[in-house]
Amino acid sequence: MADKFTSPDDLAIDLDGAAPLSRFRDARWLLLVGAVLGAVATLFYGVPVLASLSGVAILAAVAAFVPRRSRSMKLQAGQRRQLRRMWPGTGMKVTVDALPVPCFVADGRGITRYVNAAAIDYYGQVKPGDPLSFSLRAPSLLEAFDRVSATGEPERIHWQEKVPTEAFFEAHVAPVYMPGSAGADNRPATPDFILVVINDQTEQKRLERMRTDFVANASHELRTPLASLTGFVETLQGPAKDDPEARDRFLKIMLEQAGRMRRLIDDILSLSRIELKAHVRPAASVDLIEIVRHTADALAPLARDLGMTIRTEVEVDEAIVRGDRDELIQVAENLVENALKYGGDGEFVDIRIQRTKNGDAADHICLAVQDYGAGIASEHVPRLTERFYRVDVGSSRAMKGTGLGLAIVKHILARHRARLEIESVPGKGSTFTVHFMPSESA
Repeated sequence: MADKFTSPDDLAIDLDGAAPLSRFRDARWLLLVGAVLGAVATLFYGVPVLASLSGVAILAAVAAFVPRRSRSMKLQAGQRRQLRRMWPGTGMKVTVDALPVPCFVADGRGITRYVNAAAIDYYGQVKPGDPLSFSLRAPSLLEAFDRVSATGEPERIHWQEKVPTEAFFEAHVAPVYMPGSAGADNRPATPDFILVVINDQTEQKRLERMRTDFVANASHELRTPLASLTGFVETLQGPAKDDPEARDRFLKIMLEQAGRMRRLIDDILSLSRIELKAHVRPAASVDLIEIVRHTADALAPLARDLGMTIRTEVEVDEAIVRGDRDELIQVAENLVENALKYGGDGEFVDIRIQRTKNGDAADHICLAVQDYGAGIASEHVPRLTERFYRVDVGSSRAMKGTGLGLAIVKHILARHRARLEIESVPGKGSTFTVHFMPSESA
C-alpha cells in the first residue's frame, strides 16, 4: 500500500493562529524581564503596584495574541522550501508540458508529482500522488528509476513489450535538483525530483526490421540467378566448350536469368525512387480513363499470348484525380499484369472505373481490376503488398515476377493518398480496387 501524501494546500500552516501557550513559551524571557522591571519600578521609584501589574499584563497579552513577524516569515520560508521539494514549480510544469512525448515527474520515493498531456493521452488518466508503478509497469524502467534515485546519475534504457502488441520503448531517467538542495560539502544531495521521458520507438524498429529484411531478401533474389550464370559460364568454358547444342541451351537460360536480375534491379530502383518522394504529394491532374486505355493497349499482346482478353468498362463521364501520370500508369500496369499472369484460369480481365458513395464526404473515384482465376486464400491477402512476399514462389518465378510489384503499388498509392482494397474468393477470382479522391476535393 502506498503512503498517503498530502497536497500543498494540506501542508499550509496557519501561522497567525498559533496557540497562545506556544507564544507564551517563545516569549518567556521577555515576560520575565518585564516582571523584573515592574518590581524594580515599584520598589525603588514608587510606581503603584497596580500600575506595574497592569504593565506586565499588557506585555503578556501582546506576547500571547500578537504574532511575531520574524517567526512567521521564518516558518513561511521553511514551508516554501518543503513545498518546492515535494511539488514541481510552475517553470518545471511548463517545460514538461512543452515536450511532445510522455513525461513523468516523480519524487525520490517513486510517487508521481506531475505528468504532461502526452503521458495522459498515451497511458490514460494518471493521478499525481499515485506511485509511478501504477502507470509504468516495465521492471527495467522501475529498476533504473531506483538507481537514479540512489546515485543521482542519469540513465537511458530500452525495453520491449509483447502485450497487447509488440512495442519498443526508450526512456531517459534524469535527476532534478532544486535550489538549495546541495549538502554542506557541496556534493549533490538526493534528487528532489526525477524526470522520466519516454519515446515510443516501435515504428522506427519496424522500419529498421523492414530494411534489414529487404536487404536480405534482395540479396537472396540476386544470388540465385547469379549462381546460375556463374555455373553455366563455367560449364561453357569446360565440358560444353565444344557442344553447340548445349551452348545454345545454356545461353538461353543465361539470358533468362540475366533478364530476371535486370527486372529485380529495376523494381528495387523504382521502389527506392518512390520512397524518396513519399511525403511529396503530386499536384498535377491526371485522367484515369486515358490511363486505363493506355494500359489495355500496352498489355494487349501479353493478353493474347496468354489466351485472355482485357475488357474495359467506364461508368463515369470524367475521372480526374490528382497524381503523377507515370506512377499511376505503373500502378495500372502492375495490377493488370498480375491479373493476366495469375488469373489465367479465366478468359477475361476486367478494368472498371466507377464512382462510389462515401457517406457525407466526397465521392471516391475507383479503379478496379478483376480476374476470374483461382483466387487467393484469405490468409495470404493481408500480406500481398509486403516486399518479396509470394503466394506461390514457383508460379511467381515462372511468370517472371520479382515479388515487388504490389509493394510498389502500395507505396505509390500511399504517396497519392489513395487506398488499395483486395477481395478474393478461392475458385472465383480476385478484385483489386484503388480508391482515389476526386481532383477538386483532394
